[in-house]
Amino acid sequence: MRFIDREEVARRLTYDLCIPIVRDAMMAFSRGETIQHLRSILTLSQGRLFGIMPGALGANAPFGAKLISVFHGNADLGRQSHQGVVVLFDPVTGAPVCVVHAGELTAIRTAAASAVATDALARKDAHRLTILGSGEQAATHARAIAKVRDLEHILIWGRSPERAQALAEKLQVELDLPITNALTVREAVADADIICTVTSAEEPILRGEWVRPGTHLNVVGSSHAGPVEVDNQLVVHSRFIADSREGVVQQGAEFLSAKRAGLIDDSHIVAEIGQVLCGEMEGRRSSDEITVYKSLGHVVQDLASAWALYTSGE
Repeated sequence: MRFIDREEVARRLTYDLCIPIVRDAMMAFSRGETIQHLRSILTLSQGRLFGIMPGALGANAPFGAKLISVFHGNADLGRQSHQGVVVLFDPVTGAPVCVVHAGELTAIRTAAASAVATDALARKDAHRLTILGSGEQAATHARAIAKVRDLEHILIWGRSPERAQALAEKLQVELDLPITNALTVREAVADADIICTVTSAEEPILRGEWVRPGTHLNVVGSSHAGPVEVDNQLVVHSRFIADSREGVVQQGAEFLSAKRAGLIDDSHIVAEIGQVLCGEMEGRRSSDEITVYKSLGHVVQDLASAWALYTSGE
């Protein structure tokens, strides 16, 4: 059985490779071609989760599962918050054939999914990116979004101004773009065309009244019912698109918060991103519309990316 470690994933799973893989996977998912269960999440203690995500890319296609821990405190220790493995099975023999480092795979494919959504939903003239969060996903999102829009400036906010500044300085050299850090969320989003929320916030850090018309948002940090990154007003006043309708209805924290408040119902999810990509549903309808892509992450993204690494070789 082959093992693909973190270093190999980071080296070979480029955004140029991963973005189209994730785009195709989400289209297949929304067409009903894939098979999957809703993720099962065990809450171990505050900020510590264990998730199991089984699925198949089709009835006669590769299948497998991701086993993943999410320890939000790891960032402060210099470790990945998401750690685990993706196990791949051969569709012909049923044998397990490969184990892939899930932490690195998750970091890259999550940002690739946001890039897919941004490409489909953000204005074509969107040039200013704001990232709320200063951890691993902040870095991967800067790299991925730069692949689908001609960015002129990136602004980063984090709870630790020192970490946000350090990340901004590192990415500025890497991406050859003006990248600075902001001291407040309100300041960070004031002129943004695209916003990515990639924090471990338990309560909303972003208020709808701070987001200007025409902005696209990728709401990523909360991957289960509970922690909320954005307030109800933002959810209510946005064109709300999910990676998985079923997943967001059951586990999308921001959506569920607005629903519990009686402000929306399930019909507020206008489409899955795969439906928009397939042309079945309309994405952005005007230049001043606020669009939200709620990303929980999906096993078909993991399986498709991992299978591409396994079958393509070095």
